[in-house]
Amino acid sequence: MQADYDLLVIGGGINGCGIARDAAGRGLNVCLLEMNDLGGATSASSTKLFHGGLRYLEYFEFRLVREALIEREVLLTAMPHISWPMRFVLPYHAQMRFDTSTPTSRLLGTFMPWMKGRRPAWLIRLGLFLYDNLGGRKILPGTTNIDLTTAPEGAPLQDKFKRAFEYSDCWVEDSRLVVLNARDAEARGADIVTREKVISADVTDGIWTVTSQNTTTGQQTKRTAKMVVNAAGPWVGDVLRGTLKSNSSAGVRLVRGSHIVTKKLFDHDKCYFFQGTDGRITFAIPYETDFTLIGTTDVEHTDPSQKPECTDEERDYLLGFINQYIAKPISKDDVVWTYSGVRPLYDDGADSATAATRDYVLKTDTSRGAPALNIFGGKITTYRCLAESALEEIAKELPISGKPWTAGVAMPGGDFPVDGVDDLIASLRAQFAFLDARWARRLVRAYGTDAFEVLNGAAQASDLGQDFGATLTEAEVKWLMDNEYAQRAEDIVWRRSKLGLRMTPEQIETLDTWMATRLTTVSSAAAE
Repeated sequence: MQADYDLLVIGGGINGCGIARDAAGRGLNVCLLEMNDLGGATSASSTKLFHGGLRYLEYFEFRLVREALIEREVLLTAMPHISWPMRFVLPYHAQMRFDTSTPTSRLLGTFMPWMKGRRPAWLIRLGLFLYDNLGGRKILPGTTNIDLTTAPEGAPLQDKFKRAFEYSDCWVEDSRLVVLNARDAEARGADIVTREKVISADVTDGIWTVTSQNTTTGQQTKRTAKMVVNAAGPWVGDVLRGTLKSNSSAGVRLVRGSHIVTKKLFDHDKCYFFQGTDGRITFAIPYETDFTLIGTTDVEHTDPSQKPECTDEERDYLLGFINQYIAKPISKDDVVWTYSGVRPLYDDGADSATAATRDYVLKTDTSRGAPALNIFGGKITTYRCLAESALEEIAKELPISGKPWTAGVAMPGGDFPVDGVDDLIASLRAQFAFLDARWARRLVRAYGTDAFEVLNGAAQASDLGQDFGATLTEAEVKWLMDNEYAQRAEDIVWRRSKLGLRMTPEQIETLDTWMATRLTTVSSAAAE
């Protein structure tokens, strides 16, 4: 048989899109199938950070942390529109107690039993020293000390916190990162197909025949490929055993992470890193200018088909956690939005969800007579490294002439300097005088240099067509539908942007109706 594709990727999350991009850039003929919207599950529900994972040092996961620390700056230079440096404030006082089950805690308890679960400041400073130096930091500033009694970072906190450490990590717009990887993969020759669910996969003469079904029309399509990549995220286990019919013993551990968004809790642009007695940490992050993002939880989630939602218990846990630190307690009435995602971690037998490894694990299975690569775990920070590792595995089964190439290569819209956002905003406003500063910043932070294309030569705001609310216009919606795979209102207001925080339900419904009408019109025209 002559296969349609070298590689067929199941799953349009960050891992699937990252692998498709890398493979297409190396000359492979690639197809990616996603049953819903790109990044519609876990990859749109992260804590929105490119970070090394400071707490993983407690578990001695030095390789994972080092790789993630190196990647922060590699990724920052490739996507300065959707990622930027952020400073993190870690409050400390001597009586704080911590989880006693981590390897570091057990070691400390053996040699310093009088500490009774407390962390000496020197130990935290040692961890931050490692964090500063494991990754060969070049762009991001290192750790400093803060006097919370005089610094503005101390104002939102309880008086008992007198000092803090401040270190660097990065913010990222997670679901936009997924779409940009898909766009770049398509630009390099990949076929990106959304809203088609893989329903079966069979092998004939060493070639996969994969059948998918359009989730809107019900139409089925068969495609053949030399190799399949199972990057189905929370459904990786279902695809592994149910669709690919593998007997592999590799298992997935589903862990739900929930977040809450509240009214703005502090006036500066730094993030807080709060430590709990249960081994968890919680971030409080400036979010979408007027809000604060708080997360996350670690709760076992048994069924991938059950939509993850922030439970009342998780919400109250996060509120209670942050109220141990902030001076003015908040309640459920301050929560304006919640979201949850399911992390498909590799099942390493850890005692708790918190202790389960966040490292990625790749398993190749040839038992069906054709190779399939199954992807477990991973962090959004290391998705590019995971893709490179996946291509190393794929190269054992398929001839690949191309070498690793993605490090530092700009994402669509990201072809400008790391410190060039303000200059780009100024250029956009100079060309489109009707933009105010906030609108221009939103467009640059979403689209980078592509913002000029989104506005499509408009001389005044009315040239952009219908106003759907919150500066979302017909011109932008069309651009997202034509270039970024958006088909429904939720794709735009909760994934391509977070404008859902500012739009009314009626405005979102109007948008959804408009998009459905346009899709029907375009489909009818294409059929003629």
